[in-house]
Amino acid sequence: MDIEGNAPKTVVIEKSAIQILPYTLIVGQHQIKLALELAYIAPRIGGVLLSGHRGTGKSTAVRAFAQMMYGCLPVTLPINATEDRVVGGWKIDELMKSKPVPQPGLLEDANGGLLYIDEVNLLDDHIVNIILDVTSTGVLVVQREGQSEQKPISFTLVGTMNPEEGGLRPQLIDRFGLMVSVTAETDEAKRTKILQTVLEFDQAVSQIKAGESSAYINDALEKDQKHRELLEKARQTFYQVEVPVNVAKNCVRLAGGFQAEGNRGDYMIALAARAYAALKGEKQVTNEHVATVARLALQHRRPGVLQSNQMPWRDQDNQLVQEILSGD
Repeated sequence: MDIEGNAPKTVVIEKSAIQILPYTLIVGQHQIKLALELAYIAPRIGGVLLSGHRGTGKSTAVRAFAQMMYGCLPVTLPINATEDRVVGGWKIDELMKSKPVPQPGLLEDANGGLLYIDEVNLLDDHIVNIILDVTSTGVLVVQREGQSEQKPISFTLVGTMNPEEGGLRPQLIDRFGLMVSVTAETDEAKRTKILQTVLEFDQAVSQIKAGESSAYINDALEKDQKHRELLEKARQTFYQVEVPVNVAKNCVRLAGGFQAEGNRGDYMIALAARAYAALKGEKQVTNEHVATVARLALQHRRPGVLQSNQMPWRDQDNQLVQEILSGD
């Protein structure tokens, strides 16, 4: 269900959309996949930030996820987007005829789907703040000619950034519910598997363009369909998953142990752990669920990280998570 409690709409994956690598064919990138899926299951997570160098598969994963879940590519917000383009304004051609006709913005275009901001760190802070407000509240406020209009809006927000090109201000980065530090795959066997997958996909696409059928593509799309149904079920049962008091306390202890400012860190750990439990078909959140999502919710909320824009997660951090959850 979405923020308003409505069941997600049924989406049919178009088999003609063969230019995008099917989601279930993506090799590795488990943290990206997990973050995207949790944000879909629990819309109040409020968005996912993917930070990493170019060529690490960020855009590919986002587009594949949008194609699987919504049957289309994400609405993409350009770096030079103005406030009118984002929240809505007037149709210029009609306005020149003295006929003010509202022009929906990109946020309305993304309603019910996925809004993708590539290089979000290069976007004007004011625009980023507007988008994050809508993501967290589910309401878009549009003010025109002294009138204020409120519109219910719900979408999955994903932003990507290259830390070498600058970071986001701490108050903005903290408002992304989950964050993934994306690195290039270094394992030779996995890199070979990635290359083989891309080559096989390219060949399958060329066969379809030539008028032939592709069992490779059809099988992948069927797997995407089954995975989408799994995520939709988890979204519908999200609020049926219980969060025990001892687990809630551990969420608070984790946020405190990593010196996360404010209460948002506690809430995001709990939301993500609940979503993960729903994804696994569990009726109750456990410490194991919390440990799985702790990195996604905490690595961008540590004081030192916010100052340096560097977000490494080390073995010592995993050890600290386990110590806190075990009560040591």
